[in-house]
Amino acid sequence: MLNFIYYPVSFILWVWHKAFGFLLGPDNGIAWALSVMFLVFTLRAILYKPFVHQVRSMRRMQEFQPEIAKLRKKYANDRQKQAEEMQRLQKEHGVNPLGGCLPVLVQVPVFIGLFHVLREFGPLTKDGLPRTENYFFGQEEVESFNRSDLFGAKLGNWVLQGEEFLNAAGTSVASMLIVMIPLMIAAGIFTHITARHSVARQTAAQAENPQTAIMNRLMLYVFPIGVVVGAPFLPLAVLLYWVSNNLWTLGQQYVVYKRIDAEESAKREQAAVTRQARAPRPGQKPVRPEAVDADEKPAKRPGAKPVTRKQGAAKQTTDGEAAAPGADEAVNGSANGAANGSANGSATDEANAGSGATSGVSGGKSATTRSARSGGGTRPPARRPRKRR
Repeated sequence: MLNFIYYPVSFILWVWHKAFGFLLGPDNGIAWALSVMFLVFTLRAILYKPFVHQVRSMRRMQEFQPEIAKLRKKYANDRQKQAEEMQRLQKEHGVNPLGGCLPVLVQVPVFIGLFHVLREFGPLTKDGLPRTENYFFGQEEVESFNRSDLFGAKLGNWVLQGEEFLNAAGTSVASMLIVMIPLMIAAGIFTHITARHSVARQTAAQAENPQTAIMNRLMLYVFPIGVVVGAPFLPLAVLLYWVSNNLWTLGQQYVVYKRIDAEESAKREQAAVTRQARAPRPGQKPVRPEAVDADEKPAKRPGAKPVTRKQGAAKQTTDGEAAAPGADEAVNGSANGAANGSANGSATDEANAGSGATSGVSGGKSATTRSARSGGGTRPPARRPRKRR
């Protein structure tokens, strides 16, 4: 029924066995162990991009975690509306919660397929007949797997099969324990380290969430203990698979997290440089829009009131032109005063005539000044100086 899983798993294992069997020999137990390990590495390499997508998705989820908390508080009594708003928020940010589960979901069928293929390596079928094939493996390769051992232990057997059964397979409980116990401890330790590395990346808000706290305890303690407790029930090849998988995950997390942290650090530095470039320098005056020229008419906007321009400049110009006639009249008045003084006076009174001219000129100047200050206008001529008696 699950042949679509069994055939791909057996094919990858067959390819690696051909490669390592060519180097170390087809019946070598190390060649079969390396084939199992590189089966894991091949599958994890295929799932590398989904893993990176998972990490980025988790990071984006952490960024808008405050918004999620607001939605939960706002729609605390309406679960349906809360779920709809959550989906809308995730769609806006391009986050898929199932993307984080994809690598795990893909590894589960691989684990099941490997377990089934290893069990089918037995020398006899369920009917008691000699086994002639195991999916991609032929009869010769099945016999090669059954002849091989890893430090005296068979990769396709497990401890709880019993001493009699193990002796018939060519091994013993002691030989199986010697290889199984180190693999069992290594699998538990690497599972715990991998989980601790993932938990350390969580934010304080996520760690305070009760559901997240429960999952963290399961990953840190329950899963490693489960691997140790379940080791006697699993073939040695499956323990090799578990150790290799956790080793790959630990190294992949280190590389991917380092790369993503470097990218985010570069983005923060670029944003800081951009803000600093846009900020005004110390002591720099704020940049204001240029003043509109007085001769240019302001642009009219629809519905705006008409703008009345001030006539200050035109008034000053008119006043200046009006000041000229007053100055001319003052000069005429001074000239008339000087002429009259010289005509009516005698020789002894020439000094009086000179003073009359002087007063006429000063009168003209004062009139010119007053007319310039007052804005111009026509004024009567200055009075003639009286004669002294």
